[in-house]
Amino acid sequence: MGPDVIVVGGGNAALAAAITARRAGADVLLLERAPLHMRGGNTRHTRDIRFAHDVPLPAAPGAYLVEEFFEDLIRVTGGATNRELAELTLRESMTLPAWMEAQGILWQRALTGTLHLSRTNLFFLGGGKQLVNAYYDTAARLGVRIRYDASVVALSNGGAHAGGTARDGGGTRVGGVVLDSGERIACRAVVAAAGGFEADVAWLKEYWGDAADNFVIRGTPHNTGLVLRALYALGAKPVGDPREFHATACDARAPRFDGGIVTRIDAIPFGIVVNARGERFYDEGEELWPKRYAIWGKLIAQQPQQTAFVMYDAKVHGRFIPSAFPALRAGSAGELAALMGLDASAVTATVAAYNAAIVSGGTFDPSALDDCATRGLTPPKSHWALPLDTPPFYGYAMRTGITFTYLGVEVTAGACVVSEGGTPFENLYAAGECMAGNILSRGYLAGFGLTIGTVFGRIAGKEAARHARS
Repeated sequence: MGPDVIVVGGGNAALAAAITARRAGADVLLLERAPLHMRGGNTRHTRDIRFAHDVPLPAAPGAYLVEEFFEDLIRVTGGATNRELAELTLRESMTLPAWMEAQGILWQRALTGTLHLSRTNLFFLGGGKQLVNAYYDTAARLGVRIRYDASVVALSNGGAHAGGTARDGGGTRVGGVVLDSGERIACRAVVAAAGGFEADVAWLKEYWGDAADNFVIRGTPHNTGLVLRALYALGAKPVGDPREFHATACDARAPRFDGGIVTRIDAIPFGIVVNARGERFYDEGEELWPKRYAIWGKLIAQQPQQTAFVMYDAKVHGRFIPSAFPALRAGSAGELAALMGLDASAVTATVAAYNAAIVSGGTFDPSALDDCATRGLTPPKSHWALPLDTPPFYGYAMRTGITFTYLGVEVTAGACVVSEGGTPFENLYAAGECMAGNILSRGYLAGFGLTIGTVFGRIAGKEAARHARS
């Protein structure tokens, strides 16, 4: 006889669902596509989670009210979010620290640098790998069965492959899952929490063309959207823009897959960014870095060769966490440009125009929106505009580093997957990246993906167990 609940996926959202369903009394089987040593999906590369809190905590000083959290979300998404699901996520985020501690998570003080997250985010002691290990240990101790190297390629409907009956609505049930080996596993409820499609470059090229060949995938190579395709084949209603993703400026020397957070470039607010023509193309100091760092991946994707270059000087060197690869270093802006393969004269002219436009008398403050800005320059630099004039000069070549895609499936407040006919499935739930597009239409807040995954993982696990045992 099959399990009560099958959880498809092996990262944060899947583990939260599996643990919650098991604590609710369900017999749970978790299917992780990756081998044991690569378990955890993109969660392996995380380090912090955003949450609302009314009072200071030892590892998160100050308060971060739900109202401020919501304002931040509206600002980065431009208001394009499912407000019901967003507000639910923010309210539930207040309960996450205690729940996570109960699963074995420990906290450390916030890291310093450009992200300014000490008040809004909690950092995991040991990073994302330790979070994954703690969750797997808890799940195993509770009796969750775990299978590795288990790729789900289809969801079965009435004991057969999906026939699309959900497209006409009517409370369609899911009978179980189908593995790539052809094995079928029956169950009473399914939680889909297997990520997006960012690691399927051919799928990315359907929306980005050949530009996608120049993208770097920061996370697991196993997120190729197999389960997302299975959901669509069953008749799940798509949500989200297929061209939108959470992507950062990534060191151009990073590996194609799985480079992780250590390849992200955080120098941008304190320097200038030019494209392959040596031209600036966006305001590097528009807003605090946690609210803007995730727009730079897409900005770079829109530049020639999907490449950009950040330059800064000795005055700000050491004020941010560097990439795992050392920065290039030179005695002048022109020499640095040549090292990066750029036209030295074009870059020198760009630097001269930038330096000349800086308003004198500003007070540099890396922790706030300061008054160091340019005037009469297009694009402007609104904050942290310091002259680029003090050798040595440093720089990084950057590419688009995708973390996860925003295309997913529509869900209810109970994490039920909604069919194209508008009717929720009876026993099919979703959590994590494959439903984050309901809340994140574009833009990003540091640590918020973990928030969505944990909140909806718990909801999905609870509801799946309730359905299975009813």
